[in-house]
Amino acid sequence: MTTTHRARPVLRSDYQRSVAEYWNNEKDPVNLRLGDVDGLYHHHYGLGAYDPAVLDGPDEAVIAELHRLETAQAEVLLDHLGDVGPNDAVLDAGCGRGGTSIMANLRFGCYADGVTISEQQMDFANEQARRRGVADKVRYHFRNMLDTGFEDASRKAIWNNESTMYVDLHQLFAEHSRQLEIGGRYVTITGCYNDVTGGRSKAVSQIDQHYTCNIHPRSEYFKAMAANKLAPIAVIDLTADTIPYWELRQRSSVATGIEGPFLQAYREGSFHYLLIAADRIA
Repeated sequence: MTTTHRARPVLRSDYQRSVAEYWNNEKDPVNLRLGDVDGLYHHHYGLGAYDPAVLDGPDEAVIAELHRLETAQAEVLLDHLGDVGPNDAVLDAGCGRGGTSIMANLRFGCYADGVTISEQQMDFANEQARRRGVADKVRYHFRNMLDTGFEDASRKAIWNNESTMYVDLHQLFAEHSRQLEIGGRYVTITGCYNDVTGGRSKAVSQIDQHYTCNIHPRSEYFKAMAANKLAPIAVIDLTADTIPYWELRQRSSVATGIEGPFLQAYREGSFHYLLIAADRIA
């Protein structure tokens, strides 16, 4: 795969440096213990009902069930990527420790690149690709998703899985639009605040503070897509489907304390968990 490397720094602001520092130092069991179940390490939440019987079993059963739900979330995202084949290239923007990129390769046989501003995440993810024997087609890079250096129209599909809240959406979608071929597919699963209610609720502000992020209003996604030749083809409200994950996580050994604000925000309607799929139009 040909890439164009740009002589620009990856980290370009104090905010980006602070985010990179956070993820370089992050060793949260809610990410690592769940990934240890099968070697797919995610940095996102889960979808679907959980088996209540796991609460009567050992801690390992709860961990495995949480991981099953987060892997199910990644499968839902991949379901919406469209017609991806083994000769196509896809991009995981804000890839974390790389689990979804590996899943994309296993499903489609495609080339997958992940970009992250955390060198620790990049190294970890590349090691997982090597261990699985897919490093010839799955690679992770220390790059800024707002300026990746990949060629124009080089991607069949691009996704953000809970990473859009770290960047300006207009800049992000301009870069995605540049990289997608005409007819290529963009998918995001993201939390966004309900601007019908008039701004960030207290619970949403607590989530921002916990993750050093800046959650966007729902309307901003569609404004930024329309401005950058991305036409939504599917919008799915996953809020009700993610609440069980948070209920189980709140009762687990890997709870972090942020579960309460998530559940409050979802239940009061100030926060939505959406999947948005859009096609790159001419």
